[in-house]
Amino acid sequence: MEAKVKKQRHVICMVSDFFYPNVGGVEEHIFQLSQCLLGRGHKVIVLTHVYGDRRGVRHMTNGLKVYYLPIQPFYSQSVLPTFITSIPLLRNIFVRERVTIIHGHSAFSTMAHEAMNLARAMGLKSVFTDHSLFGFADMSAIVTNNFLAISLADVNHCICVSYVGKENTVLRANVDQEKVSVIPNALDTQVFMPDPDQRPKDKINVIVMSRLQYRKGVDLQPEIIRRICSRYPQVNFIIGGDGPKRSILEEVRDEVGSDRLELLGAVPHANVHGVLVKGHIFLNTSLTEAFCIAICEAVCSGLQVVSTNVGGIPEVLPSRLILLAHPNVDSLTQILDVAIQREISGRRIDPWAMHREMRNLYTWPDVARRTEVVYDKVRGEESSADIYQRIPRYKKCGLLAGWFMMFLVTLQFLLLKICDRIWPVEDIDIAPDYPEGNAEWSYGEIDLNSRRHTNSTLVNGAPRISKLGQIRPTARRRIR
Repeated sequence: MEAKVKKQRHVICMVSDFFYPNVGGVEEHIFQLSQCLLGRGHKVIVLTHVYGDRRGVRHMTNGLKVYYLPIQPFYSQSVLPTFITSIPLLRNIFVRERVTIIHGHSAFSTMAHEAMNLARAMGLKSVFTDHSLFGFADMSAIVTNNFLAISLADVNHCICVSYVGKENTVLRANVDQEKVSVIPNALDTQVFMPDPDQRPKDKINVIVMSRLQYRKGVDLQPEIIRRICSRYPQVNFIIGGDGPKRSILEEVRDEVGSDRLELLGAVPHANVHGVLVKGHIFLNTSLTEAFCIAICEAVCSGLQVVSTNVGGIPEVLPSRLILLAHPNVDSLTQILDVAIQREISGRRIDPWAMHREMRNLYTWPDVARRTEVVYDKVRGEESSADIYQRIPRYKKCGLLAGWFMMFLVTLQFLLLKICDRIWPVEDIDIAPDYPEGNAEWSYGEIDLNSRRHTNSTLVNGAPRISKLGQIRPTARRRIR
């Protein structure tokens, strides 16, 4: 009989400032990817900061463990970048959960960059997923790009959600293109299904679902709404989402009437489908977008899509399923007028035909499988936490930034040594897995600066559990 090949099991730590109960594409991506990886037998935990009264450890669907760390957000749901103060807490979690791969999400997430940097200092592998596009001219983009270049100088691999996103990341972060893979977003087609009976027969509803901020093109929407409402008395707008630009839409609502423009505020993702099926046309006015999962959800729900042709949007959907416009009021109004005429004349594509075409285009199991390939690749790479090997990687970041990171990495190294002395690895209790281990998988070794947890802690593939329900490390010192 052929010997059964053991599949490598990864322990992945997803890190981002953006996670539930916050609502958005990054949050949905992390949750859905984590669920699929759990289904494939890997262990996944999520790290984020506190959200209101939600703090501590929470368990979500299928035992997904989420650490809401006691760190307050500083600006736009991101924590203050320090790279130092969170070291003891993150180190304890990485050791306790036996993490092998740190997967950071979003260029805006300070916590993700700090966790990936600490992972490299501890000899762990790091992967980064970039969900956004940035320019090169304005001051905010310049600062963000320099910060990203510093953060990704020592990362094992990057993932982008579109080919345009890959080009953008390679250019602005100075990353070797061989270290960047393209894995798109996905959606659950069993949830986003057409329901024509929910649409009004005598009205045409235009749906907008996005964060109400500048880069989503919200400043273009007021004039578009005014022009369309003046031309078509049967067309109404339903806008879901919240953000700093909500006030300009409230002014338009006062002009055209609340019956013509409905502002729903923040919509939980579970309720998005219920809003989409009430519409005929989906409008996306983004000024920059790496992928835009919202247009996929709209097409899958049977809506016509009118969108700006920016970033990676043109490569997301076939041309017959989307109407593209330039990111200005005149072009968007003209293309939206075309979509409305199709609805009036009945020349639009059948909603169920659109759903069938989208059914196998973007699926989460496929995204998880391709992400698993990246994990296998970085797990097989040689890596070292040796400070003398890490420091030269930051020289390409520039004179000032390079020297600053060299100082920061050296300080990080010293703080880790202090943590090793105060909280030895052997005194940190190992968290039991949920569900308990699977004999088909092999943990391998986890090397944390020459600190090893070997397979001797496993019994038939599962951690050895004491009578008190705690996992016993192989060599445990008496706690002083």
